Amino acid sequence: MSVGETTITIVGNLAGDPELRFTTSDAAIAKFSVASTPRSYDKTTGQWQDGTALFLRCTAWRDLANHVAESLTKGMRVVVTGRLRQHNWKTDQGENRSMLTLEVDDIGPSLRFATAKVDRVQRNGAATGPATDAWNTAAPAGAGAAGDEPPF
Repeated sequence: MSVGETTITIVGNLAGDPELRFTTSDAAIAKFSVASTPRSYDKTTGQWQDGTALFLRCTAWRDLANHVAESLTKGMRVVVTGRLRQHNWKTDQGENRSMLTLEVDDIGPSLRFATAKVDRVQRNGAATGPATDAWNTAAPAGAGAAGDEPPF
């Protein structure tokens, strides 16, 4: 990350399934849109009101792109952190256009109204399930008695 980059976090729902593609040099790229809709409580009606939805186009690269494509689907609520990028171009008619996108640094499911099972991935790409996780092993018999030193 460079100095002065605009980093944001957005919470919203995937507007469609992530599209996984590959560059000519075989780098994975996943593109998807996140819809974030603000809600406010109207005291006069006693009901929640939806505001105008923000649709933000997102791009994830390499391993993150593969993980997004394997794990997330349309409608899932996600928390996305990344860097805003502005793209500028001219149309065939000579009109200037611009669009903001989010280059994703990290993404995950929102656990506010859902649950998730996490499988860690080793650097070589092989998934390790919870059974092989060193933190998921049972404590030795007698461990945890009062006065025991912490294990670190």
